[in-house]
Amino acid sequence: MAKANPIQVQKYLSGMDYPADKDEIIDHAKDQGADDDIVQILQQLPEKDYKTAADVSKAIGQIE
Repeated sequence: MAKANPIQVQKYLSGMDYPADKDEIIDHAKDQGADDDIVQILQQLPEKDYKTAADVSKAIGQIE
């Protein structure tokens, strides 16, 4: 699997309305054309509400 890259992921989260939960983030990324690697990374996010794009980036950075 690809290494989590928060900057690359944020490209697909442009225009996302926060707060958003994991499923909303994944759906938005797919709508923006995210490839399977990006979707797989997002699927590893903890189940919670994310208040900002920075929250998502921080969580992605913690994915091993």
